Amino acid sequence: MLPALIPAGVSRDSSPGSDAVQAWAALAPLLAGQPRVRLSRDGGKTYPQKHERSLTETLPTFPAAVKIFGKDGTCAAIFLDFDSAVAGIDSVDADVRALQSWLHNCGARWIEDRSPNGGRHIYIPLKKRVPFSEARDFVEALGTRYRTLDKTPHQNLMHGCMRTPGSPHKRGGYQELAMSLNMAYDVARRPNSESVWETMRSELEHEITGIRALRLTQSLPSSDQGVESSMPATRMSRLMQQMAQTGLYDANRYSSDSEARQAILTAAAAAGMKLVDVERRILQGTWPGLASFYARYSARHRLPALKRDWTNAVVYIQKKQASKAANNNAHKSPTSKPNTQPLLPGAVTSDPSSEHRYIRTWRSALALREHIYSASRNGLARRMVLRALGEAAHMTASRFVEFGDRSLAVATGLDHTTVGSHLRALRAEADPLVTLVERGRGTKGDLYILSIPQDLQAAAEDLSWRKGKLHALRPVFRELGLPAAFIYEALERIAGGLTTAEIVTLTGLSRTAVSEAVELMAAWNMVSRDSGRSWSVVSTTSLRELAESFGVLEAVAAQLHRYQIERTIWREWLSKNVTTVSELLSPIDDYPWEEYEGPPDEWALTDMVFTRVA
Repeated sequence: MLPALIPAGVSRDSSPGSDAVQAWAALAPLLAGQPRVRLSRDGGKTYPQKHERSLTETLPTFPAAVKIFGKDGTCAAIFLDFDSAVAGIDSVDADVRALQSWLHNCGARWIEDRSPNGGRHIYIPLKKRVPFSEARDFVEALGTRYRTLDKTPHQNLMHGCMRTPGSPHKRGGYQELAMSLNMAYDVARRPNSESVWETMRSELEHEITGIRALRLTQSLPSSDQGVESSMPATRMSRLMQQMAQTGLYDANRYSSDSEARQAILTAAAAAGMKLVDVERRILQGTWPGLASFYARYSARHRLPALKRDWTNAVVYIQKKQASKAANNNAHKSPTSKPNTQPLLPGAVTSDPSSEHRYIRTWRSALALREHIYSASRNGLARRMVLRALGEAAHMTASRFVEFGDRSLAVATGLDHTTVGSHLRALRAEADPLVTLVERGRGTKGDLYILSIPQDLQAAAEDLSWRKGKLHALRPVFRELGLPAAFIYEALERIAGGLTTAEIVTLTGLSRTAVSEAVELMAAWNMVSRDSGRSWSVVSTTSLRELAESFGVLEAVAAQLHRYQIERTIWREWLSKNVTTVSELLSPIDDYPWEEYEGPPDEWALTDMVFTRVA
């Protein structure tokens, strides 16, 4: 029997794998930077954010890695991963022995475990949490001494994670402690003091100075520079958002964390944010990079420091605006800005209510027809393309849709070539839901009309309209997947929730796909299950904030920027090779999906009635 040092809640049986169960339950909660764990469902190759769960004492069945950094951008322990793939097991053993000797001389205590493939992990628990920048400098400095040390877990604030003792390994087996569990638990419960941390840092002062100097000679990769021109003027640039999320910045541009955080706050104020918006992003962990810049203050002084910096940012913006207004002598027209929204060919603009009613009926026909599309990737993608066409029709109050493949690609999260192939398949159906009216020319896209199949006309007109907005793929579901998007949509429309069996019937998805998707969304508090076993949407969880946390908005911005470049190149080619003005003018000259909120709810005259689809 284990001594009483091990917590009472930890299993003490001696069955196969019990050591791993006990090690996980005792140590993972104490070492993790926050109570979150990521599962690898592809055999330990990747640990994606969408498979993140709340950390419990129950040992996961998949390889599992705890988050190193907390929402405040600090860590409770230093995680050192010695990789046998770099130079072999012998080199790992030599590096670990040298590190342990150095740690002993510094007066530090550590926990060690072994991987089945010969790798080694060293964990250095800390009494006082340290910010991301300090932890990164420390690990990178150690990396100059030990060749087999993998520095990447501490170089990524948002996604840095590592398997802890007891975690299943991709090759079978578990992370096995190289010491007794009692000793490891004692180290975790009595972590290294601040003086030990300062001793270790002073011992690495030369290396830390060197890696900081090297950082000055490097700039962030081009993918991290951000493309500010692709973002609206009322939104923070991608560069500033990435700084707020990752805590990484160009050392040549900002000489300290203080300057970097002030730049982020100034950008947020210029984008029209309020202080409460910034506070929420810090406290909810959306901007751990910005939070880490305030880790030097004690917990009770962080928000006051943030408020002082915010005041400075607002004052700076106001002075800049006043200076700009004073120097602007251009004539200002007193008239209102004209409505420049282009009219689509064939659009019934004289009676938009009639068009919205038609589109609502078309949506009913879509609900009746959807079951013919299989639950395969192609089938789900075509269902989403049809939703995007319906949303585009609501945008323009017309059953005629002239949005190009690239615009629909932004709405669906697909590539524009994939969208084109799905549109060709949809219009080739015997009695299609969309009909090609005119092929695109120049910068004009193909012109489609939403068609109600003859055999569904009567049933669609009799079916109650679906209340609420028709959404294409909302950004967060680029990460969570199409099944989750369809399930969330179904739960939004049904008051009182749905059981798993009802979701399967309503969405046409397999029970396995439904079970995996609802568990995935439940892990992010998007849906919850009541005592009656029914799933329902958690209305207080913001899909947009989740998308921002996942970094999906960056992917959308990158897609927009790529398409803008391609369209610019295409226009330049047209200007040199065509002479017809109409071919150079596009009725839809941007991508309006990001800002569109959908038709007003009054277009839905009745609530949706739950209908089982055959």
